[in-house]
Amino acid sequence: MITTQKSARIGVYICHCGTNIAGALDVEQLTAFADKLPQVVLAKNYKYMCSDPGQDLVKKDIAEHGLDRVVVVACSPLLHEATFRKAAEDAGLNPFLVQMANIREQVAWVTRDKVDALEKAKAHVAAAARRVAQHEPLERKSVPITPRVLIVGGGIAGIEAALTLADADKEVILVEREPSIGGHMSMFDKTFPTLDCAACILTPKMTAVKSNPHIKLLTHSEVEKVDGAVGSYKVRVRRKARYISEENCVGCMACIDECVFPKPKFPNEYDQGLGLRKPVYLPFPQAVPPVPIIDPETCLQLSKGQCKQKCVEACGERQAVLLEQQDSIEEFEVGAIIVATGFKPFNPSVMPYYGYGTLPNVYTSLEIERLINAAGPTGGKLMLRDGSTPKRVVIVHCVGSRDKNYHTYCSKVCCMYSLKLAHLVKEKTEAEIFNCYIDIRTPGKGFEEFYNRVQNEGVHFIRGKVGDVSPVVSDNGQPTNMMTIQVDDTLLGKVRKIDADMVILAVGLEPQKDAEEVRRMFGISCSTEGFFLEKHPKLAPVNTANDGVFLAGVCQGVKDIPETVAQASAAAAKALALIDRGSIELEPNTAIIDEEHCSGCRVCNNLCPFEAIEYDEEKGVSRVIAELCKGCGTCVAACPAQAITGVHFTNNQIIAEIEGVLYDSAPPRKEAVSV
Repeated sequence: MITTQKSARIGVYICHCGTNIAGALDVEQLTAFADKLPQVVLAKNYKYMCSDPGQDLVKKDIAEHGLDRVVVVACSPLLHEATFRKAAEDAGLNPFLVQMANIREQVAWVTRDKVDALEKAKAHVAAAARRVAQHEPLERKSVPITPRVLIVGGGIAGIEAALTLADADKEVILVEREPSIGGHMSMFDKTFPTLDCAACILTPKMTAVKSNPHIKLLTHSEVEKVDGAVGSYKVRVRRKARYISEENCVGCMACIDECVFPKPKFPNEYDQGLGLRKPVYLPFPQAVPPVPIIDPETCLQLSKGQCKQKCVEACGERQAVLLEQQDSIEEFEVGAIIVATGFKPFNPSVMPYYGYGTLPNVYTSLEIERLINAAGPTGGKLMLRDGSTPKRVVIVHCVGSRDKNYHTYCSKVCCMYSLKLAHLVKEKTEAEIFNCYIDIRTPGKGFEEFYNRVQNEGVHFIRGKVGDVSPVVSDNGQPTNMMTIQVDDTLLGKVRKIDADMVILAVGLEPQKDAEEVRRMFGISCSTEGFFLEKHPKLAPVNTANDGVFLAGVCQGVKDIPETVAQASAAAAKALALIDRGSIELEPNTAIIDEEHCSGCRVCNNLCPFEAIEYDEEKGVSRVIAELCKGCGTCVAACPAQAITGVHFTNNQIIAEIEGVLYDSAPPRKEAVSV
């Protein structure tokens, strides 16, 4: 198939991009080549086309030379396509009559030979010029925005984002899967480097969420399904049975006191299994909402139907204990979504040489956080499994991080929280502390000073990776509390063996185990490490490829609490800017189905990744929901009847682009064949 050349007046503008492009190929020769292409009225080059003078050059030429098509030869359209479309629109030209040729990322940055780079650039320019001649003026469609935001995750990121939006009088739906908001931060004793009480900082914010009239808090709940598009997402939330009514409960805890189990018997998940709880319990004293929850797996009535139901009697007239309660479904329409699902700590049991899970006094850092916390299972007293106080403690850095067998990335917070734990353990026990590290990384405000403080407190630092943790057996063959830690000391150049009675593993951070399911539900992508992928690491760090969905906190990548709070505020600001518009313009480059040629095979329905195609049972054909379509082209390529056209990516446009590469850039240049 050969395209028909349309009459056009094309202007080509080539950017030097400093030396990014001009240093890799001859811009003047490229300009001369572009000037001779069919229907090109003029070709110019400028040092920085994206600058105001560069844009003014385009606007001026559109007016003076009557240009009706523009080709900008520069960097990725992801960066500046919107810039040049806006410039063309300001000059009275339809913005979709602009085409960009990316010769920075696709040519200059990847081609060493200047001659080869010039020839490749010619192909890109010729292809863009051919393609833009086939462009049609398009108009954006405006749709209203629902002024409500869904926030998924009730850790410090979700809390901060919710309060920021609520302060702007915006309605917020905050969904948290656990019985209480607070996330991992609520489990900490102190925060580095200032050693502020974590609960003292966090609890007022948690309470503010509960009392804010603009925030609807749904704990012990999960998002099940997300439909729709930016501005009008339809969300289905499953509220799991708590077996205690949040509306009727006054937080007296009588149900806990009167439970048929006289003492706590079951591992408390919030305390990392180190403490015990009853079947009816409050996760921690500062929990929000301050409403107990009943575990159906350990409750005798719910699991076996055999209980005196003293909890029901204790509640009395309030009737807040509802053992017959079932899961319920609630549906909401929201204009934007903030994903703040957090992280999970690395499980070191997969590294058997550290002894976690087999040696009783090897703990993870989060377990130590609970032991030294005043609200923890020991009331803040740090002790070994037998109840004694540790005398010598080894902290192992980078467990699961910076390791090609597990996670190659640095988890960023481990060095600092290891220093914090070293300080707190020494403060509580006067134990001798050893930090075994690969590199100490303290890049934040006040971090290096805190590192120096811990050094001055007498904590030992050994630069080297721990290779083995083994138990020490007494002379009569009985196990002891002591362990031998073997570490390769790179500064002394020898292997050292240290005896200690407690080992703390500074585990890294990793994505939640259901990150893949969450990614699919919200139409976003993951990086190679499994964290959710932002739209651009520098220019759009909280946006995602799915318009209207934003990221906050560690679900996007490892970060500490101040960074998390800052990103949550940024995500809230982006969501606020979106829903405050009242309406949003949708890109017109969607798919269109020709009903006369559609056979109703439904191939497109099954393949569409955005569920943007519905089947009309009455007509027996499929049709595109423009508000949901992202113009990805999957359906266009798959349609066996060729009934689907991709707007702005028609066959003529794509073939014209191919012709430009094949004909115009091959020396000697051939004239285009027209029909």
